[in-house]
Amino acid sequence: MNLVSPPDERLPWEDTFTDSVSYTPADLTYGDYLKVPELLSLQQLQSDPPHHDEMLFIIIHQAYELWFKLVLHEMEKAIGLMQEHKVLRAHHFLRRVVAIFRLLVEQIHILETMTAADFLQFRDRLRPASGFQSLQFREVEFLAGLKDRRYLRPFADRPEAYQQLERRLSQPDLRATYYQMLREMGFNVPEDVSLEHLAQDEVARRQLIDALLIIYHDPHEQMRLYLLTEDLVSLDEWFGLWREHHVRVVSRIIGFRPGTGGSSGVHYLKTTTKKMLFPYLWQARTELKME
Repeated sequence: MNLVSPPDERLPWEDTFTDSVSYTPADLTYGDYLKVPELLSLQQLQSDPPHHDEMLFIIIHQAYELWFKLVLHEMEKAIGLMQEHKVLRAHHFLRRVVAIFRLLVEQIHILETMTAADFLQFRDRLRPASGFQSLQFREVEFLAGLKDRRYLRPFADRPEAYQQLERRLSQPDLRATYYQMLREMGFNVPEDVSLEHLAQDEVARRQLIDALLIIYHDPHEQMRLYLLTEDLVSLDEWFGLWREHHVRVVSRIIGFRPGTGGSSGVHYLKTTTKKMLFPYLWQARTELKME
């Protein structure tokens, strides 16, 4: 029995599809819209001969950079909405950021499918490149409120990147904007909410905690702000979890070797796990009392 259709015949579903869609050379295609050919040309291996697992390593990190771009996009939107006191809309976009970080925690473990021995076959080709040089990751930190001028140093020989981080340092960040919004909405939030000031000024710290407790003591009455505040806590949680998982994965693959960019490797990464984006939102939980 011949199951192959004659050349001049089409199957029923082919009639339906081709009759309902017509194309001209000028039509926008999926590949054109997403720049797929350009995107797929960006995985350029440095190993010679090419090592199979270097493709995995490059794609994982390129995917991270794409997600970081979207995180920055959504954080900027949320900041703008908070400046307009559009609390629920800001909540919507911050939930998306949290969802991305949940995905990033899962994504990093794909690297564990690469053996330590295989990574060593091409790791030296990465020097002196390092994740420490990720401009967008530093932007994410700065935009969240973790602003530290010391992290501009690795970009000193890259003027455009350096200037971009300078701009982020001067722009409103997520933490400061949140507290400014609360202040404008009538909450007794201190003017200076920098972590450095709050760590030294007990009165200001107490003032901030008391303001946050209003939201946490009556989430029903403060539901919009409660949801947004919990988004910030979730972002802090998943950002921290990403750091912790990153440390574990790197430890599993390279042990305690120095980083390719000259850092102490895992020892440095472990110090970053102590960073918190919104420490006083966590502290407020400690201060909650039964009524």
